[in-house]
Amino acid sequence: MRAPPRLRAAERRLTRRMAGWDSFWARRVLPAVEDAARRTKLWWGVALLLAVVGGRRGRAAGTAGLAGMAVAEVLSNGVAKRLVPRDRPPKEWFHADEVRDRPDSSSFPSGHTAAAVGFTAGVAEKWPGAGALCLAATAAIAVERVHSGAHYPSDVAAGAVIGLASRALSRAVPAAWRRGRRLSRRAARRQWPGPTRPWPS
Repeated sequence: MRAPPRLRAAERRLTRRMAGWDSFWARRVLPAVEDAARRTKLWWGVALLLAVVGGRRGRAAGTAGLAGMAVAEVLSNGVAKRLVPRDRPPKEWFHADEVRDRPDSSSFPSGHTAAAVGFTAGVAEKWPGAGALCLAATAAIAVERVHSGAHYPSDVAAGAVIGLASRALSRAVPAAWRRGRRLSRRAARRQWPGPTRPWPS
């Protein structure tokens, strides 16, 4: 993946600045969030919690979130990473412990961010208050992916776009399928109006 030289230079400066961020949040909170989000276990746990405490609305929010997350995982990790090869940020920019476990796949896009945004968008659509709480974790994940050396900022931005598109897609496809079913039933009723009453003899 190639970008204009000026844009690449600006992104490299931003990445190195984020890599050098040292605070309680960077040392304690971000690694904890990343560990919770690994293999999407954070979002499955949130969906279960919503279903338990939120009743019908919570179940609808959790289901919508998981649907958006699933589509985002497929589009980011199954499609985009195979189409757009990109190296991870240089290891020497980061502490050795932070880049030890990063994957070998393409840096573009951030699958963690795509999944987080897809889940959060689905939850927010059904339950805005719960979506706002998920947004805080999503933002932390996005920052952590750059701070830990796994991604460039543009990888994270692309992941966010994919997450939003995935939620829209996960909503549109079932709606289109239901409309198609209704149209098929109406067409069948027009074609077969049912048994006719026999003429009296």
